[in-house]
Amino acid sequence: MIYLDNAATTLIKPVSVEQAMRRAMENCASPGRGGHRPAMRAAELVYRCRERAAELFHVPDPAHVVFTMNATHALNLAIHAMAERGTRVLISGYEHNSVTRPLNQIGAEIRTAEAPLFDRTAQLEAFRRELDWAQLVICTMVSNVFGFILPVEELGDLCREKGVPLIVDASQAAGILEVDMERLGAAFIAMPGHKGLFGPQGTGLLLCSRPGEPLISGGSGSDSIRQSMPEYLPDRLEAGTHNVPGIAGLLAGMEYVSEIGTESIARHEELLRQLMLEELSSLPRLELFAGEQGSQSGVVSFRIRGMSCEEAAEQLSARGICLRSGLHCAPYAHKSAGTLDTGTLRASFSPFVSDEMLRTACQTIREFSQTVA
Repeated sequence: MIYLDNAATTLIKPVSVEQAMRRAMENCASPGRGGHRPAMRAAELVYRCRERAAELFHVPDPAHVVFTMNATHALNLAIHAMAERGTRVLISGYEHNSVTRPLNQIGAEIRTAEAPLFDRTAQLEAFRRELDWAQLVICTMVSNVFGFILPVEELGDLCREKGVPLIVDASQAAGILEVDMERLGAAFIAMPGHKGLFGPQGTGLLLCSRPGEPLISGGSGSDSIRQSMPEYLPDRLEAGTHNVPGIAGLLAGMEYVSEIGTESIARHEELLRQLMLEELSSLPRLELFAGEQGSQSGVVSFRIRGMSCEEAAEQLSARGICLRSGLHCAPYAHKSAGTLDTGTLRASFSPFVSDEMLRTACQTIREFSQTVA
């Protein structure tokens, strides 16, 4: 099996992640729920993970690193803190349903800064044209469908100039590209633990520059006499028992990222992207969605003419190649790229994908595409 669906979740992780989770399961209880050694070990582990995330993402205070179940949970926290019915929200044309569904659910007024795929200059200008209308801006750093790297740093500068708060979805960037909370000046940055940070599923982070509003209420291990959630972070947004084994795995994953460096990871994925484009660009039945270097991360979407993406993915899976197919929970992105009617096949990389593996996958794709009537 050759696994090329890392934009969904990294299946192959550093060995240290599993080891850390096992140690936590055997030795850690619930943080903040007791003064005994298992509880204190858990509290220390959880705080070390906050510290590592704060260091990796340039968050001034580790207490402003909030643990979530995933990026969807983190985005919902951020959106409910910043928007309500009628709030004018400006988004890119490449947002995930984790952004657009919560906005529709609360009745926000949504406007899209529309721009062609892989055109960073046009994307920034589209935001600039609409920014006076907006009360809130939400933008993904990288399209989960096409790997389009949006100009989020420049957008952060524009938002500061206009005094408009910014929420950043770093789901496809964290652990691969630099994510700098101070540089972006965002109100919130959301990310999963199970993608580029190599943590387990069921983990995520919300980086906060303000307290936010709880989505759920319950035990926090602090201020137990109060019948409302504490006013301070992280307790305000972390009701209930922590996923301590998951946090242990996330810490190990972030330590791996810190050790090898995001620049090294991004460089490796860019080489794989170039290799895949070279291997497949001459095939007449394939339509590849590729941008110039610097405008696309380690994600390549494509279509095979004459076959549905779902059927192609199923056939390739039977041949040992794991890809994602369909709309990828991002119809806005497909509408922007003109692929809403068909969806795409998507290959996405990680440090555990080698040149040899990718060449084998491309050879399988090449042979398969030639069998399509």
